[in-house]
Amino acid sequence: MKAKYLIFSVLFLVVSTTAFAQKARVKGVILDENNKPVAGVSVAFGAASSISNENGFYLLIVPANKEESLVFSHTGYKNSALLLTLERDEEREFNPVLSQKIEQLGVVVITDENRKRIEGITNIDPATIRMIPGANAGVENILKTLPGVYSNNELSTQYAVRGGNYDENLVYVNEIEVYRPFLIRSGQQEGLSFTNTDMVQNVDFSAGGFQAKYGDKLSSVLDITYRRPTRYGASVEASFLGGSLSFEGVSKNQKWSAITGVRYRNNSLLVNSQQTQTNYTPVFADVQTYVTYNASSKLQLSFLGNISQNKYDYQPLTRQTNFGTLSDPIALLVVYEGQEKDKYETLFGAFKANYKLTERTTLKFIASAYHTTEQEYFDIFAQYRLGEVDTNIGSENLGNVTYSRGIGSQLNHARNDLDALIVNAEVKGFHDLDENQIEWGFKYTREDIRDRVVEWEVIDSAGFSINPPNLGLPVNDQPYNPYTGPLVPYQNVRAKNLTTINRFSGYAQWNRRGNLGRHEVWYNAGVRMHQWQVEGDNLDGKSQVIFSPRAQFAIKPDWDKDMVFRVSGGIYSQPPMYRELRDATGAVRPNVKAQQSVHIVLSNDYSFKMWDRPFKLVSEAYYKSMTDVNPYTLENVRIRYSAENNAKAYAMGFDMRLNGEFVPGTESWVSLGFMKTEENIENRGYIARPTDQRFKAAILFQDYMPNIPNVKMYLNLVYNTGLPGGSPSYADPYLYQTRLRDYRRADLGFSYVFTEGKKELSEGHWLKPFRDLSLGLEVFNLFDNQNAITNTWVRDVYTKSQYGIPNYLTSRVFSIKLTAKI
Repeated sequence: MKAKYLIFSVLFLVVSTTAFAQKARVKGVILDENNKPVAGVSVAFGAASSISNENGFYLLIVPANKEESLVFSHTGYKNSALLLTLERDEEREFNPVLSQKIEQLGVVVITDENRKRIEGITNIDPATIRMIPGANAGVENILKTLPGVYSNNELSTQYAVRGGNYDENLVYVNEIEVYRPFLIRSGQQEGLSFTNTDMVQNVDFSAGGFQAKYGDKLSSVLDITYRRPTRYGASVEASFLGGSLSFEGVSKNQKWSAITGVRYRNNSLLVNSQQTQTNYTPVFADVQTYVTYNASSKLQLSFLGNISQNKYDYQPLTRQTNFGTLSDPIALLVVYEGQEKDKYETLFGAFKANYKLTERTTLKFIASAYHTTEQEYFDIFAQYRLGEVDTNIGSENLGNVTYSRGIGSQLNHARNDLDALIVNAEVKGFHDLDENQIEWGFKYTREDIRDRVVEWEVIDSAGFSINPPNLGLPVNDQPYNPYTGPLVPYQNVRAKNLTTINRFSGYAQWNRRGNLGRHEVWYNAGVRMHQWQVEGDNLDGKSQVIFSPRAQFAIKPDWDKDMVFRVSGGIYSQPPMYRELRDATGAVRPNVKAQQSVHIVLSNDYSFKMWDRPFKLVSEAYYKSMTDVNPYTLENVRIRYSAENNAKAYAMGFDMRLNGEFVPGTESWVSLGFMKTEENIENRGYIARPTDQRFKAAILFQDYMPNIPNVKMYLNLVYNTGLPGGSPSYADPYLYQTRLRDYRRADLGFSYVFTEGKKELSEGHWLKPFRDLSLGLEVFNLFDNQNAITNTWVRDVYTKSQYGIPNYLTSRVFSIKLTAKI
């Protein structure tokens, strides 16, 4: 008997040991489409099963060396499955993202994709943003390929939408509004955009007709969400234009997560391709971090921080621009002295708390602070010669100036300093009432601006000082008649402003889904309120209040074709920020009113299949009627407001975008847009606004070699008609409506992908540590088009004629880019 028990015990021990040794583990964090953990998900692998906890974390012991499906199921989401085989003692991490079911118990459920389709929101894949080449690669680079979005400056990340200007666009990161520097006047000064593409999870964009929950701007909303890491990792990107490095990780209990990105940029490669020869030393760098903490299943805390420093040291040397005609070629030769030293330092921090009060009620608390110190110092003396060019092919002076028609000089001086502190405190609520949802929010903002402007310009033509226009000075007609008037600068601005603006704003909106017969319908209605008052030294502005009602209606007919029709609009208002309060003399006018727009958008969204691949065609027609308009001039990217509500305006147009898999497995699109915007200042009649860019066409195309799929190609092509910006500075726009030349640009990128998506590789393979690794070649301005951003105006001493010499942007540039993730 003892021998029998001994044999049985040995066999039991052997079997138990063998069974234990042939086990493996799979674990991870289950998230939904909004990057939030999903609790109560059933995880099954054959007979083994587990349930995710309140943080979405699961751990499952599974049989080794057995092919089986790992299935994730939840009543509110689509089932997700993964076929895998694990080796003995292997531990595999898998973090699924569950999407909502389209139908659940016979009730229509709005998925995240359908919600964006109904609201007229364009979603952009972050992977596409990181791959597409551009002089300023990133979110804004992709936005400029969308219909209704216009830009004619590849050095700038700023953009105009449907007749608006650069100050009319809302930008949110994790529901927190972010701001741009105040003193930027040219694209090459900008450096880095706020958004770090390495940290981005989701990008949504609306070109108009957006809901009341978004803030008080006239034109567009860019809503960006940073991702919450689910594993440890790092990525690096390096090119001739700079580089970036990011780190991410999570704690063992899955409660803490953090992602940090560091970026550096140097625009020398681009600026040195311009016609002005310079000594150029830019340093653009920033550090961003996003930290989240799941305190419980009901409370989630997060912090978003950013530190950036842009230093722009610029010393122009010489410039020669050839223009005119073949029979009468003319050249402008400029010799510079002096330099420009600009500096922009920004600190930004924001805390956010999400609290799930009940199963149907969620509250959000947001507090943020933005502090910027900006310095713009320059003394640049330019001496020019305007003359005829030697066109004799056999001449030793071919292309050089042989006979001068005009000689002159120009001295620009500035000592501008700005210190701005903007703080926000906000509370939001969301209530889910089955087919109805209620959203509301209240926000307090305080803007504290300390600004000093000392800026003047002296222009001398052929030895005679040029007087500023519209001052009633005697005509300077030397050398034929002596000049007896005073010598004054052509431009002279001196001001010191200490300004505070207190704002209270709020919104409430209602959403509902239902049926109209057999057709699905969605409703949204809401209203915003904004109260503000401008105060400061010798300023006592009055309190002003505006209301902005907005609404949307969408219907999906019960047709064989998958179509959604939408109408949206309302009254959109833009209470003035500091720059809109400061007039051309530098003085602050505290009682400038909010610009207002009655906006209506009609759209059709048609999803279909072509070549057995998915495509979507979105068409939109829009009209804006604007009152209390604050007129402005646009020079490069610098906006100067009149600080008067003495105009009315309109904008109308039609946009169309076709996107889909033109090449299997890749997304590409074609955008077309027609737009017209005009303004009537003081009832003098309608003229083109500074952003009246009539026609736009863009193509974003991705492809790969069929026989070598690891070689990929990316094309970014944009064509915009010219802006009305070719007039002399400070000229009366009713006398000058000259347009700049059309903007044409193509950026091309090639990339060889060594590994992508952590492919299965043998142990010891040199690519084993990498999740992604690629090396690429980028060609900016492929066809070497000469695009102009402004004109320099000089005078012919004999005929007194003025010549507009184009200030060209960048020419063709080559760069190499390396991207790696582990």
